Amino acid sequence: MAELHDLTALEQGAAIARGECSSVDLVEHHLSRVDALGDTVGAFVTVTGEAARQAARAADATPAQGRGPLHGVPTAIKDLTLTAGVRTTFGSAAFADLVPPLDADVVRLIRAAGLVSLGKTTTSELGCSLYSEGLVAPPARNPWDLAYTAGGSSGGAGAAVAAGLVPVAQGSDGGGSLRIPASLCGLVGHKPSRGAVPGGPLGFGAFGLPINGPLGRTVADVAALLDVMAVPVPGEPYLPPPAPDGGYLGAARGAAPGRLRVGRFTAPMLADEPVHPDCVAAVDAAAALLAEAGHEVVDVPAPFGPEVWPLFEIVWYVLALTPVPPERESRLLPLTRLLRSRGAEISAGTLTSTLGELQAQVRRAARRTAGCDLLLCPTLSAPQAPVGWFTAAGDPERDFDLQRRFSPYCAVFNVTGEPSVSLPLGRTAEGLPVGVLLTGRYGADATLIGVAAQLEHASGGWDRHPAVWRAVGSANVNTSGVGEPMS
Repeated sequence: MAELHDLTALEQGAAIARGECSSVDLVEHHLSRVDALGDTVGAFVTVTGEAARQAARAADATPAQGRGPLHGVPTAIKDLTLTAGVRTTFGSAAFADLVPPLDADVVRLIRAAGLVSLGKTTTSELGCSLYSEGLVAPPARNPWDLAYTAGGSSGGAGAAVAAGLVPVAQGSDGGGSLRIPASLCGLVGHKPSRGAVPGGPLGFGAFGLPINGPLGRTVADVAALLDVMAVPVPGEPYLPPPAPDGGYLGAARGAAPGRLRVGRFTAPMLADEPVHPDCVAAVDAAAALLAEAGHEVVDVPAPFGPEVWPLFEIVWYVLALTPVPPERESRLLPLTRLLRSRGAEISAGTLTSTLGELQAQVRRAARRTAGCDLLLCPTLSAPQAPVGWFTAAGDPERDFDLQRRFSPYCAVFNVTGEPSVSLPLGRTAEGLPVGVLLTGRYGADATLIGVAAQLEHASGGWDRHPAVWRAVGSANVNTSGVGEPMS
């Protein structure tokens, strides 16, 4: 007999709709898993059990008419995302006691759709790194092998979904922060088109780089959560692209995007770095499946090269300048202090000229790939990285450079604003996940999701689980060792 957490998010919602279980049942089941495994995989900074139980009771009391497909389903909110009345630390000891008075728009939308948050997931400090190892929570570990990082900055979200603590989670992506954990943890992580998901009510849009998005085990689950998030809100700095007929879930279920031209490349874009053979093999496998599905796959040059890194670097330094009370600056991690010190040295004129040159590079890249509907490349230059690997030398400059070399693909698509999704198509010889990155044209999220669903079907499905999935005792399943891959 399947456990409740074995069900996908949509299956959990359907079980509630049929009366086979309640939202309270699902929340209690998942909270028991959070209690048993949350610290082991470093998924949560703050667990809001009592608030979740109240929300589940309210979800069960809501009339059936008007409920969406994810009504009553457990989820979690990233600790970078404002949540009214809930401790939100931004992954930093400098904000360890912050309780915001208001919700981010995306939190309000998730709550309005009837999903139930179990708490705040671990993130990197101020979202500054691609690993989630701070001072306010245990490090986010990869449930497939606890020696490895779950990534960042949505690392806790990745760990929570991959360990079966929640079926889907909210995250955000300013330079790969959804797609990196997805690749490492064997999940689907979708960075929507710029403007598709609101980023308010605070902030100026951060030059269009970061955006909220969904993380899940299946393409359909991710599409359903994107439908919840992608609701236009007045006053946003970037206009949302038109929503597709039938929603993004309809695009996933149809899996019929038509014949497309896919440009394949493996050359890194932000660093001159060797690419691991497993990452190349995953791209080759994806290309073969796309060709079998009737798409035209062609080799293309990478749209950007390492020469754009100094431009992106300047913008990243400036984005690290989140307001921090001066008396709390000393509580920040060495990497964060380094980025902020460099950001403070950048003049308004330098920033303006950098943004202009970066946009010129985007225009050149768009012309180079004008004949392609989609781009296919690795998500990362290597399949995995150990916990503590980036900080081992005690040198924040080396830390930052290692991150650039480990993730030389994702961030450029934050600059272009195009939708981009990491798909768990590959595996190492040890059975660990390897992601591939599929990127569409701006506003064509539905097309991208349709192709992702095609690949999922052609691959036989991606809802695979690590051994930690069965590490909590059950009357229905046998337990197995933590950290040993299972199919």
